[in-house]
Amino acid sequence: MIALEPLLQARITLAPPRELGDTPRGRRRIIEITGGRFSGARLAGQVLPGGADWQIVRADGVAFLDARYTLATDDGALIYVENRGYRHGPREVVERLARGEDVDPALYYMRTTPWFETADARYRWMNRIVCVGTGARRAAAVELEFFEVQ
Repeated sequence: MIALEPLLQARITLAPPRELGDTPRGRRRIIEITGGRFSGARLAGQVLPGGADWQIVRADGVAFLDARYTLATDDGALIYVENRGYRHGPREVVERLARGEDVDPALYYMRTTPWFETADARYRWMNRIVCVGTGARRAAAVELEFFEVQ
């Protein structure tokens, strides 16, 4: 039986998107991560600036999310995150998101699969878990919830 255990919640602050335009793979956007915080029952800390989401918006309007960033726990560990997934919804909802409007996340689909990597012995358990995530895009931030698959 599969169950989901809450792992953490994060609010990640973002720079304005850099629109590279239509490439052979789709409309490329790079959104730099400027910081943030995360917390959960087993870990908490800061999202370090310097990561980014290297998005591709496909011709069918689906955004492929490809975010990479570093978590710094309050007790001094560093954890690398690769978080990939999809965001899509009705055209008018996606257009509102693109304008920076606050949109109810129930109106669109945003699901991810985060992977973690760390050398810190206290958090090595994160190197071998499978997680799923859900999110909400805000004007200058993204709010994420990650769940460990049991």
